[in-house]
Amino acid sequence: MTQETIEKSKHLAEKEQGAAKHLHFKSVREYLAAVPQPMRRVLAAMRTAICEAAPGAEEKISYGIPTYKLNGPLIHWAAFKNHASLIGVEKGLLKHFAVELKPFKTAGSTIRFTAENPLPAALVKKIVKYRVAQNLLLQKKRETMKSSKNEIGAKK
Repeated sequence: MTQETIEKSKHLAEKEQGAAKHLHFKSVREYLAAVPQPMRRVLAAMRTAICEAAPGAEEKISYGIPTYKLNGPLIHWAAFKNHASLIGVEKGLLKHFAVELKPFKTAGSTIRFTAENPLPAALVKKIVKYRVAQNLLLQKKRETMKSSKNEIGAKK
């Protein structure tokens, strides 16, 4: 671990919310290295589940947090002092997975969990696959609309 990563890790642990958004991480690996244990293990497992469910997704830091994109924004996650959040981008996701998400605090498109009660990898994969399907559907709709506009323009 570099001295800079150690300092960022200390800062992360000291913040009341513990959010890493005020720090400037260059990669998800660097972000994860700054998260204290045992949450780091939980988030590393979740990261693996996300990558397995969406192998073509681009992984990057966006808005200061780990972000995955595949045909548009897919999913984000963030670490805080006493919990972590999986942000599903689309609000209907919580309704779709309401039964499975009962043990967790949810709001908007965010699922909060702790190291003691992490999101199961199988559920993370289902959520990510749901988001991949949504993004593909949206992409097809955009392509259809674009194609229709091009056809209308060609007829003029």
